[in-house]
Amino acid sequence: MMEKEAKIYVAGHRGMVGSAIVRELQRQGYTNILTRTHKELDLCRQKDVESFFEAEKPEYVFLAAAKVGGIVANQSALADFMYDNMILEMNVIHSAWRNGCKKLAFLGSSCIYPRMAPQPMPESCLLTSELEKTNEAYALAKISGLKYCEYLNRQYGTDYISVMPTNLYGPNDNYHPTHSHVIPALIRRFHEAKVEGKTEVVCWGDGSPLREFLYVDDLANLCVFLMNHYSGNETVNAGTGKELSIKALAELVAKVVGFEGKILWDSSKPNGTPRKLLDVSKATALGWTYKTELEEGLRISYEDFLNNPVRTER
Repeated sequence: MMEKEAKIYVAGHRGMVGSAIVRELQRQGYTNILTRTHKELDLCRQKDVESFFEAEKPEYVFLAAAKVGGIVANQSALADFMYDNMILEMNVIHSAWRNGCKKLAFLGSSCIYPRMAPQPMPESCLLTSELEKTNEAYALAKISGLKYCEYLNRQYGTDYISVMPTNLYGPNDNYHPTHSHVIPALIRRFHEAKVEGKTEVVCWGDGSPLREFLYVDDLANLCVFLMNHYSGNETVNAGTGKELSIKALAELVAKVVGFEGKILWDSSKPNGTPRKLLDVSKATALGWTYKTELEEGLRISYEDFLNNPVRTER
């Protein structure tokens, strides 16, 4: 169990996941939370990361920092996504090990699993067949990070765990018009259409892919729970165990935003993986389950979008 006064470093504390972990730690009464902005510490610079760990000696680390983006960003910057994520995570995990970190939680993504994995996807299907091409570079980097944690555990007896969340959404999301994930992209698109009085909105693909979505504060709650209650080489899936079509999602987002026009589908654009549902039986067996239903989470997310104009800039 993490002591309430233990020094806990949250890497990526300004991002959606990192900021949620900080909120959850504070909610649970942890008082010694260590953070650094990208300007203060560039995690891609090995020497700087080593110096930081040597000086601060954090006892626990949540590695939530990452270079992230949607289909467009992933496809247009393959090399950047692979390099930045791999260098960043290796620097942090290695320095944590070198400086006696008691426990580390590595945050990955469900895109690590094969494109045609069995559904729902169990943790054991990792590396059983080829990856989805649209985010292969990001997936390979994340697989490397979780495997490095596993190998350190095996070789040096560390207690490093990895958590693989499904699609996330919530406060501090990225609403960039082309470099965002599906929920923030839809929130922005429907909001702008409503404000501009448009009668229709065009969405990518045909709306048929099935997806699962987890509210980010629920993920943060699971991360702290696992740091206190789980040790093991195999990753732990983080999700709801529920799925819906992108078409149904778009209709729900439109409802929450208040857009009453038509939703059209551009089937010339890629759909991505046909279905992505995580098997969450492992987390459930450990005693954890999600709390926030999708419509409630979308309402909170839309409020966040409206109250944070800096993230609505073009």
